[in-house]
Parts: sequence; structure tokens; C-alpha cells
Amino acid sequence: MMSGAALSLASLAAPAGASDRYGQRPPVVLSPDLSAPWVMQLGGQAAPRGGVVYRTQPRSVRTPAYQARTPRAETRRVTNAALAAPRPKPAPVRQMDPQFLPQTVAYDGDQKPGTIIIDTSQRFLYFVEGNGQARRYGVGVGKEGHAWSGTERISRKAEWPDWRPPAEMIKRVREKEGRILPVHMAGGPENPLGARALYLGSTLYRIHGTNQPWTIGNAVSSGCIRMRNEDVTELYERVQVGAKVIVM
Repeated sequence: MMSGAALSLASLAAPAGASDRYGQRPPVVLSPDLSAPWVMQLGGQAAPRGGVVYRTQPRSVRTPAYQARTPRAETRRVTNAALAAPRPKPAPVRQMDPQFLPQTVAYDGDQKPGTIIIDTSQRFLYFVEGNGQARRYGVGVGKEGHAWSGTERISRKAEWPDWRPPAEMIKRVREKEGRILPVHMAGGPENPLGARALYLGSTLYRIHGTNQPWTIGNAVSSGCIRMRNEDVTELYERVQVGAKVIVM
């Protein structure tokens, strides 16, 4: 009987002992930091009802030193670099001296109207009009070693003429300047003979236009007389084949 009662008391006391044993179980916390254990013991802290607390402040995370560039920041950096870069100097503006623009001047010489007189030293071409007047144009003339003088007649007129530089000219330019001239160039805006040409007798010389109007007033040609395209076109309409041309 005693042993049975003892066993009965022992069985009744067992639940109470288990409750006492685990009644002070320390609280636990779930960590939001996935690099740490997902359950952590909180020793020495009172647990709230239910026995679980959640950490409200995560561990401090060190910000990486490198930060990705945003498109806006990259654009600003490129723009600032472009503004800081030195700007190239603008190309010089090529202009012709206004004194070489066409104008009507007094003429008291003895040449007949329709005659052309070219003063190579002053870089002027005169078209005698009569009534004591002449139309004066600025011209480019032969450079040193290519200047000439004499009297010729207009043997032919051509609009937008082709250019066939003579063989000696091709050789000279290649040897002195290193440029290779074409054997033939069709007429057009890129052609150095310009918009019109007046051929002088049987020579290789012409009065012609140019695609380099800023050279008017200078000794730059291989002997031809060059004019602005506007000016040679005006002269072309007024001069006749057979007209006398005096080069001084």
C-alpha cells in the first residue's frame, strides 16, 4: 500500500516539477540579420507575453565605399569635362580687300570702247566703256616668275570651262608643292577656272573666274588673270570675241 501511495504521489508531483523546471525559460528573439542565427537567446531579459521578442533595430550595416554612378551624374561629369576642354580657335575669315570690288572710274586714254586693259602692278582690269569712263575690276595676276605683258585678242569664250593644266604646270606643282594636279577637270564650282573664261589668242593664258575669291588683289596664278565669278560673268556678257586685251 505504501509503495502504491508513494508512486501515486510521485506521479502527481512530476508535472509540478516539470513546470517549475521550465518556468523561467529565457526569452528568444528572431534576428532580421540573415547572416546571423535566426533564433537568439536573450539572457537576463524579461520575456513579453508569449515568450518571443523581435529586434526592432537591425545591426548597423557599413555603407560600401563604392557608389554606382547614376546617368545624371555621369552626364554632368561628361558635360563638365567638355566645358573644361580647350576650344579650337575659329578658322580665319578670308575676305577680299574692298578696293578690288568693281566700280566705274574716269578714263582719259586713247583705247576704243570694248578694249580691256590690265594693270598687273596695281591688280586692276579696266573695260573701256567710252564717254570718258571705264569699268574697273580687281584681279589676281601671275606670281613671281610667271608675270607677263603684251597685247592679245579674245579668241574664245566659255561658260563653266573645263580645265586641262599643261604638262609643265603639272610637273612644276608636283616638284615644288607636292600636289598632283588632274590631267582634266570638268567645269563646275570646284573648278579653279570658275564660272567663265576668256581665252587670250593662242596662248595658254585666260581671263577667268576663281573658286578662291579671297586671292583677288594678289600675285598668285601661273600667268592667268583671275576675277571673282560675279565679275568675270559681268565682263563676259559685255566683251566680244576679237576684243583687244592689253596686259601691262
